[in-house]
Amino acid sequence: MNRAPVIAGLGITEMGKVYGRGAPEFAADAVRRAATDAGLDPHDVDGLLTNTGITGDVGLSLQRDLGLRHLRLLSEVQAYGSSAGAMVQYAAMAVSSGMADVVACVFADAPLKDRSMGGGAAYAGARALTGWQGMAAASGIYSANSMYALAARRHMATYGTTSEQLGHIAVAQRAWAARNPLAQMRTPITLEDHQSSRWIAEPFHLLDCCLVSNGGVAVIVTSADRAADLAQPAVHIRGWGQAHPGYVMGKDSEFGLVSGAALSGPTALKKAGITIADIDVAELYDCYTYTALISLEDYGFCAKGEGGPFVASGVLGPEGSLAVNTGGGQLSSYYMWGMTPLSEAVIQARGQGGDRQAPRNDMVLVSGNGGVLDHHSTLILSPHAR
Repeated sequence: MNRAPVIAGLGITEMGKVYGRGAPEFAADAVRRAATDAGLDPHDVDGLLTNTGITGDVGLSLQRDLGLRHLRLLSEVQAYGSSAGAMVQYAAMAVSSGMADVVACVFADAPLKDRSMGGGAAYAGARALTGWQGMAAASGIYSANSMYALAARRHMATYGTTSEQLGHIAVAQRAWAARNPLAQMRTPITLEDHQSSRWIAEPFHLLDCCLVSNGGVAVIVTSADRAADLAQPAVHIRGWGQAHPGYVMGKDSEFGLVSGAALSGPTALKKAGITIADIDVAELYDCYTYTALISLEDYGFCAKGEGGPFVASGVLGPEGSLAVNTGGGQLSSYYMWGMTPLSEAVIQARGQGGDRQAPRNDMVLVSGNGGVLDHHSTLILSPHAR
């Protein structure tokens, strides 16, 4: 049998400010949608890998929620924003080895809560900080915003990267989002809009920062043979890699200057038997504009330290020469941790992007980034078998 791993199903729930449903409901809905998309019954699933976000509500009990019995693989995976890529890697190895035949990988979260009065939305992710984290918080470093701001500031001080250059990423991705009916933010923006948006944590403006979304996304991983008779074109998982730098806040650390893409990228490319020059579409984890920029550098799309001029050169966006975050990314589409770039990568590899479909899709790179540059995953996907 050809047990080469492929992605055969994709399920995306309603996304954004969607209330009245918790993360477990979103997760179950996403798995059912992915199975239906593939032309499978949910009970065909014999492997289930789960990942949840800040709320931590999705776990092993999802098996019971879905009514699945006699699973051959069941586990929770947690590497934060790199978890989606990691889940697909573990699923691919399980399918290749015969440990499981049909593995669902799912992420869901529901951090937004409807305000009881006055409308709008409230973010329910805050928690008390103790120990060393509490000491850092007393110095004003109490969130991902402030930690990533430190990383971005170090990149700026070292390489001369500017806020305006980061703004080009936000503008380009919003242009892609305008073509994506699933995107939460579709109104085009200008560089002036970016520069005038309010400060969140310098050097980040509001438009440098990702969205917050309620929803769920799932993919179905199976073998090439099994996928041959299913409803969707198979997306072949050609390569993968991970990296966990283990940065510490010391003077000799590369924190802010080098991400895990520098290790996981070459690992995935080597396994796929290609080079970065062969990549047609890059779906990058973009919790901040800076995260996308450093990933472009570390994957080798441009030289280290040249990310700022590179993104400002016009290479990004629908009219650019490099298709990056074609759905709008987490900045403008929706924020489902690593499932955001993965879901768009599957759509692009299938050739189902509609108005936002990239002209070439032979090789699609997907990145996931977790923690504050602590974890990284890379996938190489293709509509073609090796």
